[in-house]
Amino acid sequence: MRRPREADFAPGAYVFPGGVAHAEDSQWGDEIAAAAIRELFEEVGILLARDGRRFARDRDSERIRTLVAGGISFAGALRSIGLQPALDRLVLLTRWVTPALLSRRYDARFYLARLPAGQTVRAEPGEVTDWLWVTPERALRDPAITLVYATRKVLESVNAVEDATNLMTRTRRLKNVPVVEPRMTRTESGWEISH
Repeated sequence: MRRPREADFAPGAYVFPGGVAHAEDSQWGDEIAAAAIRELFEEVGILLARDGRRFARDRDSERIRTLVAGGISFAGALRSIGLQPALDRLVLLTRWVTPALLSRRYDARFYLARLPAGQTVRAEPGEVTDWLWVTPERALRDPAITLVYATRKVLESVNAVEDATNLMTRTRRLKNVPVVEPRMTRTESGWEISH
C-alpha cells in the first residue's frame, strides 16, 4: 500500500500494512500478532478472523467497520459478532529493529498471510493512497513503486520463492526467525544502510 505524501513515516512509499500495538491487542494473547491483524483490517480492510472454523467474509468486515465507526473498539466489534483474530494464520517471516543511531526507532515484525476467500481489499482513505497486488519481482523492478529499505529487503528475501505455498511452508518450519538490525555507516557520499 502507498502511504500518503504527508505521512510522518515513509511518505509516498509503498509499504506493507502495519502500525503499533494498542492496549486492546494484549487481550488476544499475542499482542504483536493481534496488532498486525487489527492494522491489516484498519488499513486495507482484510479481516483475518473466524468464528470457529468459518472465516470472516466481506459482510463480516462491513459489520466490523460499522461497529468501529460507531465507537466500539476493534476487539469489542469482533466479540460482538462472535469472531476472534485468526492468529494462527499469520506466519512470522522476519523481525527488523531500526539502527540505534535513529531518533525514531521501530521493532517491526513482518508476517505472511493468505487472503481469506470471500474478502476484497478496501483501502482506508487518508491512510492509504493506492494499493497493489504484485509479485516481489515486479515491486523490486518497477521504478513507479517507491520502496523503503526494509520493504525492499523483505521483498528481496522472498523473491526467489516460486509460490506462496512453498514460502509459507518453509517459513513455518523456521526454528529461529531472523532478526535484522541494519547498521548506518557514514561514507564520503553520506549515510549508508547495510545489514
